[in-house]
Amino acid sequence: MTILDQINNNKRREIAEAKEKISVEDLKKSPFFNRTPNSLKAALRLPGASGIIAEFKTKSPSKGMINEEAEVAEVTAGYVEAGVSGLSVLTDLNYFGGSFDNLAKARFTNPRTPILRKDFMLDPYQVYEAKAHGADLILLIAASLSKEEMLKMTELAKELQLEVLVEVHTEEEIEKLNPLVDLVGVNNRNLKTFEVDVETSVRLGKLLPDDLIRISESGLSSVENIHYLRKHGFEGFLMGENFMKTDDPAQACIDFIAQLNA
Repeated sequence: MTILDQINNNKRREIAEAKEKISVEDLKKSPFFNRTPNSLKAALRLPGASGIIAEFKTKSPSKGMINEEAEVAEVTAGYVEAGVSGLSVLTDLNYFGGSFDNLAKARFTNPRTPILRKDFMLDPYQVYEAKAHGADLILLIAASLSKEEMLKMTELAKELQLEVLVEVHTEEEIEKLNPLVDLVGVNNRNLKTFEVDVETSVRLGKLLPDDLIRISESGLSSVENIHYLRKHGFEGFLMGENFMKTDDPAQACIDFIAQLNA
């Protein structure tokens, strides 16, 4: 059993428990449910956009604890000040130290910035959760969903005016994409071995439909990485650990984007 299998099994238990506590009808009563979401697609296409999607996460299965002192409102505000195109906030507690509280704090602090709910999305119920807690888009991991499940989740997200980022890491997973998907992320980390190779983005990027915005995920640590991937058609760059592992993630992001724009 892979780590992804373990995470998904745990997530299914969490979803079942959540459904017992809060109904979809209750989620629809959230004040966030009637807000108009921000568009990451539009943000990435703005002239001079950095393309950086900065992530807030305090731990990961591959690295363990990354930064237990970081405060989400302070860090995400700093990311936005640095000039990121979007934010990613983990909501998985067990494996990534995330929470809906972190998502809500990031939302209140950064009302006009696109925010991705980063989690392991396996059930339509979670799409309602994302909307209710202030997310602008959701992540669907192709390795975790069938083509039919992905279509169902995407259709619901579009109903709720949320954008959809689909993550792939193999050629076969590209076949699961559907016309409603907004953005495609190529995960440079092998979900079975956790090895990272930026060339995965280059290789799979060539196989993606021309109309989809390409986002490279995992293992991005240098300005050279970003320049290289831009030459291969990537417009978005999901970065978390590179900033979060420092004593001051916001300043690390400010310095990085300053170098990127130099």
